Amino acid sequence: MAGRAETCVVAAAVVLGLSVPVVAQEAPRKLVAPVRGAAKVEITRPTTKRTATEAVTTILLKNVDTAPIAGLLVEENWYDAQGNPVGGDVYRHRKPIQPGEVITITLRTPRSPKLSRNQCVFRHANGTIQQTVVPKLEAPAMAKQ
Repeated sequence: MAGRAETCVVAAAVVLGLSVPVVAQEAPRKLVAPVRGAAKVEITRPTTKRTATEAVTTILLKNVDTAPIAGLLVEENWYDAQGNPVGGDVYRHRKPIQPGEVITITLRTPRSPKLSRNQCVFRHANGTIQQTVVPKLEAPAMAKQ
């Protein structure tokens, strides 16, 4: 019924000689199939800053593949000096990462005196990630939330 009411309002405006605002309709969104198998990304070398309570690792990641990457998962594992696992964190990007898009990945691990070295493992919902380390990527603009 809403469509009928809008038609009546537009018709009345035309009869009275009033200007009718033209509402632009969005083009329908085209769904693009995500990457299947190995996806190609560029990453910056992980930077870890130790605060009083945690170790914070930050990585910039850019999708250089031709299709979106769905379900990106990054696991950070920390080890002590003997190579025993100490802890870690997991990051999951909920939206598909579009080709050319740059995202910031932040991993937080409770601080421990045993933390010696870390390792990050990348994968996505439909396969593996082939990462290339680059010296610099442009940081994404902060989105309004």
